[in-house]
Amino acid sequence: MKKEKKSIAVLGLGKYGQSLAETLYDMGEDVLVADINEKLIRDISGKVTSAVCADLSVEDEIEALGLQNMDVVYVCMGGNNAASILSVSIAKEKGVKTVIAKASSPRMEKILGRIGADKIINPEKEVGIRNARILASEHIRDFFEIDGKLCFVEYQPEKSWLDHDLVELNLRKMHNVNVVAIKKAHGKWDHIDPARKLKEEDLLMLVVKKEDMDKWR
Repeated sequence: MKKEKKSIAVLGLGKYGQSLAETLYDMGEDVLVADINEKLIRDISGKVTSAVCADLSVEDEIEALGLQNMDVVYVCMGGNNAASILSVSIAKEKGVKTVIAKASSPRMEKILGRIGADKIINPEKEVGIRNARILASEHIRDFFEIDGKLCFVEYQPEKSWLDHDLVELNLRKMHNVNVVAIKKAHGKWDHIDPARKLKEEDLLMLVVKKEDMDKWR
């Protein structure tokens, strides 16, 4: 069964927002981005579903984005507290189920939580954790959290997996993970054929429980 696309808005195109938006789009999601910087919007327009130049500190411009149609909204303006607060507030008022916000300080974390953010991220802390896991692993190439319980992990197949398919490996039963996509050499993320033999140059996208991450080295 083909995975149903999610509609995701990324508000604010700093390095974190750009990377997040492009990765989500490469994974097959519908991604709307918004930022006040016209050059950033032009540069990313071919790498996402829709790119809008908008002042995210102005209520009417946020309203015009149609956030009520989104499954998830990421608020990534860590350096603009007023815009972050306004964006989170409007997204929750519009009924967005999941609003994730970037915080620039512990005080801002508390404020964003009080106004309804479902999850608050601290990119510097998370980057440190991610880099430590990547450096400690022979197979993890990257990972990021989906929510408080699950992570997406970019994983290079282990030697014992090579020339076997997913049916033979039965990774869900043996390792409690799901393989949701594959990136072949010089290719883009795509759905994986469970009967295809894995190659050394393949990269797998796994869904892993956070509590199991230490096992994936």
